[in-house]
Amino acid sequence: MSYFCDIENREGKEVAPGITIRTFWGENMLVAVVDLDANTQLPNHSHPHEQAGTVISGGLALTIAGETRHLGPGDTYLIPGGVEHSAYTGVSPARVIDIFSPVREEYMY
Repeated sequence: MSYFCDIENREGKEVAPGITIRTFWGENMLVAVVDLDANTQLPNHSHPHEQAGTVISGGLALTIAGETRHLGPGDTYLIPGGVEHSAYTGVSPARVIDIFSPVREEYMY
């Protein structure tokens, strides 16, 4: 097991049109570097995993449980398991770091 993650050389996986992830995981959590193209919509969804994230670059509108906020670099969010959420980017792409617990098995590749 490697204790260090090489984001730029990790193969990406497209999980939805315009959304590519690079993931790293341990026993109880998974970290995802998420790149969202400009003008990209992440449809409303929920999952049993807790999710925490921080915007690294660009910006996006994030809706959690019906409340929408416009987020930029450094803004952080927490999404409890089972809560519906969605996001969209504007004219610029965005990069976020998401942490999921427990590990999202479908993101292990």
